[in-house]
Amino acid sequence: MAPFSDDPEAIAIREKVDYSIRITFKQAKAGNAPRPIRVFADGIYDLFHQGHARQLLQAKNLFSNVYLIVGVNGDSQTHMKKGRTVMTEDERFEAVRHCRYVDEIIKDSPWELDDEFLNKHKIDFVAHDDIPYVTEDVNDVYKFIKDRGMFAATERTEGVSTSDIVARIVRDYDVYVRRNLARGYSAKELNVSFLNEKKFRLQNKMDELKDKGKRVIENIGEKRIDMIQKWEEKSRDFIDTFLLLFGREGRLSHIWNEGKGRLMQALSPPSSPGRGNDSSDGDAEAEETSPPPPKACRLEYSAGSSRSRSSACALSDDYSDDDLPTGGI
Repeated sequence: MAPFSDDPEAIAIREKVDYSIRITFKQAKAGNAPRPIRVFADGIYDLFHQGHARQLLQAKNLFSNVYLIVGVNGDSQTHMKKGRTVMTEDERFEAVRHCRYVDEIIKDSPWELDDEFLNKHKIDFVAHDDIPYVTEDVNDVYKFIKDRGMFAATERTEGVSTSDIVARIVRDYDVYVRRNLARGYSAKELNVSFLNEKKFRLQNKMDELKDKGKRVIENIGEKRIDMIQKWEEKSRDFIDTFLLLFGREGRLSHIWNEGKGRLMQALSPPSSPGRGNDSSDGDAEAEETSPPPPKACRLEYSAGSSRSRSSACALSDDYSDDDLPTGGI
């Protein structure tokens, strides 16, 4: 943080400077200065922004070994010459004081420079943009400095100025009033009428409803995408599970094959080995080799005697049907 010009630290540094040794612009550019080069830059620095910071950076880097002194115009002269500022002079002093390129601050710096001011602060060069700075009385307040060869030109940052920032705020006045009302400022603090306050608050509510509606629609879209992704995952899991159960190599196929085998075994059990098979085979062979049973004699109830009946039975025992004589007994 840079000291003010009336602080003991700044006074001690200034008293050590031998101002009788004048430094020319050529010496400063060549880097042959026998002592630190004291460069002065001034301005209003209202709403301190990057354009101000770049101006001070250029002033600091004009030469090697620069001690940068910055003069900040006070409220009385500024309001009279340029108009009302947004920040007070104390706020502007503190804003510039905290810039890293600044070595010393002069409060309530004069609008036009003279020899007395230059000698008091032992200033070697004045840094400012080369555009003539016109006032009501003078066409260029830096003409005196330029004629003495003490002027070092810097470049303005195009498109960035305090006036542009103020114009932006005025253009979007309603937006910033609604913003501050939403943040708890009262209508009195914002110098807003009762009707305008109600109008702005209603607009804030409408904007809140619109934002909520947009968020709901966005959430629905996100959830729809999530649901589709989850449905795809679940469907893939279902298909895999179905194939695992009902596929050709699935569990149910194995269970069915095993059950079918068991059922076939239960319905047609295999023949028991051992004696049972041998006895049945023996019986079958015996049936095949054993002769047929003898035929019973035919009883003929004719008028013959008992002798003829017994003879017929005896003949049937000794002869088959083929051996019997065709003519009968």
